[in-house]
Amino acid sequence: MTVTVSYGLDLDKVNHKFEWKRQQAARRKSSLFSVFELPLTDEEQLLLRFLYAYMPLHDLADYDGEYFLRHVRHALHVRNQMPWGASIPDEIFVHFVLPYRVNNENIDNSRQIIYSELVDRVRNLPMTEAVLETNYWCHERATYVGTDIRTVSPLTIMRTAQGRCGEQSTLAVTALRSIGIPARQCYTPRWAHCDSNHAWVEAWADGQWHYLGACEPEPVLDEGWFRLPARRAMLVNTRVSADYTGPEEVCSRHPWYTEINMLKRYAPVHPLTVHTVDEQERPISAEVQFQLYNAAEFSPLATMKSDSTGRAQLTTGYGDLLIHARAGQRWGETWCRVDQSEVTVSLGLSSFAEGSIDWKMTAPVAPPVDEGQAVSPEDKHKHEQRIQEGIALRTAYEAGFLNREESDQLAAKWQLPAERIWKVLEAARGNSRELADFLEKTVPEERSLALRLLESMRPKDWQDTFEPVLQDHLNGSKVYVTLEEAERERFDRYVLCPRIHFEMLSEYRAYFQSLWSLDKQEDYRRHPQQLAADLEAEVRIYNQVDRYSGMATPAGAHQLGVMDALSRDMMFVAAARSLGIPARLEPLQLQPQYWQHGGWTEMQFTPHLEADEVDGYRSTGIAEDAANDIQNIRPEPEHTAEFTSVSSDKGKVIFRLAAASADEEAGYYRNFTLARLEDGAYRTVHFPYGEKEMCDKPYDVIPGAYRLTTGTRLSDESVEGRFMHFHVYPEQTTEAELLFRSEQHTVPLIHSSLPDQVKGILSGNEAESVAHPAGCIITWLEPEREPTKHLLRELSERKSEWSAWGGPVYVLTSTLQDQERIATDLLPGQIHLRVDQNLNMLSGLKETMQHIRGEQRPIVLVVDPYQNIRYAQQGYKLGTGSDLLQVLEQLAAPHE
Repeated sequence: MTVTVSYGLDLDKVNHKFEWKRQQAARRKSSLFSVFELPLTDEEQLLLRFLYAYMPLHDLADYDGEYFLRHVRHALHVRNQMPWGASIPDEIFVHFVLPYRVNNENIDNSRQIIYSELVDRVRNLPMTEAVLETNYWCHERATYVGTDIRTVSPLTIMRTAQGRCGEQSTLAVTALRSIGIPARQCYTPRWAHCDSNHAWVEAWADGQWHYLGACEPEPVLDEGWFRLPARRAMLVNTRVSADYTGPEEVCSRHPWYTEINMLKRYAPVHPLTVHTVDEQERPISAEVQFQLYNAAEFSPLATMKSDSTGRAQLTTGYGDLLIHARAGQRWGETWCRVDQSEVTVSLGLSSFAEGSIDWKMTAPVAPPVDEGQAVSPEDKHKHEQRIQEGIALRTAYEAGFLNREESDQLAAKWQLPAERIWKVLEAARGNSRELADFLEKTVPEERSLALRLLESMRPKDWQDTFEPVLQDHLNGSKVYVTLEEAERERFDRYVLCPRIHFEMLSEYRAYFQSLWSLDKQEDYRRHPQQLAADLEAEVRIYNQVDRYSGMATPAGAHQLGVMDALSRDMMFVAAARSLGIPARLEPLQLQPQYWQHGGWTEMQFTPHLEADEVDGYRSTGIAEDAANDIQNIRPEPEHTAEFTSVSSDKGKVIFRLAAASADEEAGYYRNFTLARLEDGAYRTVHFPYGEKEMCDKPYDVIPGAYRLTTGTRLSDESVEGRFMHFHVYPEQTTEAELLFRSEQHTVPLIHSSLPDQVKGILSGNEAESVAHPAGCIITWLEPEREPTKHLLRELSERKSEWSAWGGPVYVLTSTLQDQERIATDLLPGQIHLRVDQNLNMLSGLKETMQHIRGEQRPIVLVVDPYQNIRYAQQGYKLGTGSDLLQVLEQLAAPHE
């Protein structure tokens, strides 16, 4: 290909990778590549090739060339139409405007739709003002809500008017790119000081990158509630689907994408150098993981390969890390403390030893709270008006969702249980009428089964699954309905249910049923292992291409014939369910299984996972140097499936709560996890998130070396924890003791007396009535902000404990409108709402308390029975609810 434009790209690499992708997609040659036979400009040709060169395999499986060409042409059209288009350098445009996806969301035509909504609002604004205006638009369309880890599309966020931070930032980046403004999604993969993470947005305007909170507008750029927490981050990164060579530090380079580090824009940083050596202290090139404690596991913030001298370097924050390295059969790990800038990891052939190790992890220190950027009273007032207008627009849109009265009328018409129908339609939100249409069009005798189909899905599925998909799964499964009540639950979960893992739901039953004759289908039902073997013989497995595994739709993956191993396993489950065979991914290790002869049988495929796969997404190929590129990526050799019973080679593990920790509540991913050593790396076993009832029960697990991690988050946000290493052997039971290290401290006196002004507002001018034998909690909230929503969730999740405490909880907002947005029915009964007009009371309190600075909320105080302030917390901190209960318990304890 001869072109007259380059966009700063390495054309040889682009063309080489494009040709490799074309070879892999030979089965979809017409659908994907016929667009290159159309009249294309040099620009269109290059940009289209660039997208194909770096796109994940699952996009080659599930989308057509017409979509990508339409996308390229729209991006170029917008660049020519918008006033800032000519000022954006080609290298910035191609990497941060052109990309059609932000993360792992399913892609749609959101760019064109959002452009049509936004263009007239921003075309006459300066670039910086256009970024701010776009975020006001995002706020009108969506607010924060915690959901499961599947990332929905921008159109789904707009349809439901809500999403988690990763979805909100996906919407905001898409919106900015839709009007030709470069944007990227930023992650702190895990916080060091609390058990969560966060995503926000960076936008390029007038030659500089600026940050903003997605769907949470501020009157200025480079501001947001996460500004202070980000000063405690250990990494802030983003992913670029290219061989990116920009000015930022590369924290992970892969043949198909590059992860870059932007931490120095947010936090104090220092370079950390890791040396990897073998047992004789000779340098060895190895995969290096910079791991951080979060949610009771050690998660890799960044993964890179040390060079031929055994050296790897990362710019990070001032907190502790665990450095884990592996190379072939060797592996090792060491602690890196906050005061260290250089560590050495020794890799050995046998680094596992049974026993326990106590440890402590220190988080970066909290920065002092400050006021942030100065905003004039006029601009502040205008901003508050815009926020209220945005809420009103979103509320008016939500009023169009099906309501309870309409739902009950439909349930009566369909002769279906009203509560069950409302549970589905209420959660479906903006997709409720789509689901109602599906039920309406279903013949009466099948409506009960149609409702069961919906109930087999996850609540998020109700928000972005449409009638054709539902009809495919209803029509494709109804012939296998069992009349036996004992079999009904298994049928609903493992035949009727369309969901297998965290994929976007799609049509696949009619497709798989069309592949084989009725006789062949019956043969597969008798011998499911033959179905797996036949499917596997038709596909090639690559585990080093896609950033996320298991993303392809089952039918798309089969049509393409090229996929990662998890997508292969999911394809088998989908094909089996399409033929009426109960099938699933086993919940703990995600191994494909089918039900036969009264038990689950595993499809134990020949091992195919490379030693350089990285936990978390199972397909990084990180250990491949960028210079090696795709010539070293080969398909896995063809192999025949082996089949074993679930119980034949499994061992069992039982968790026992140690006597010293009898008063602790164990919660998975809250204060303990279990990980298995696989190919020199620990991979967390997938027990349900937050599961509490796990002690004294036997669990089937794969035999091998395991590490039990227990951790206690202390009041200074450091963690005291323990590793317990042990082996699990086939057909044997191993007990794992849960021992939680505890913190001993007294509750300090923060302020000697609650100011009279505060007492008056809380009590309605009866100051003496504020005193309560149990004390009280006072909190200032911003209902539209994510940190407040986290705190409200924590209050609602432990209602019984708040009731047992019995004291009043005063919730203050700056306006009555904010107060009305708090769902008090979900909160403890002792909640008392108050309005602190213009935050006058908070301002008075700040004058006497050094612990409170600025207006960053939530602000939480614990007041003892004598009206002394004993605890003060300001800003974002997950786990505040638990901290409050702990402080109250200590205040109530008898003193010697």
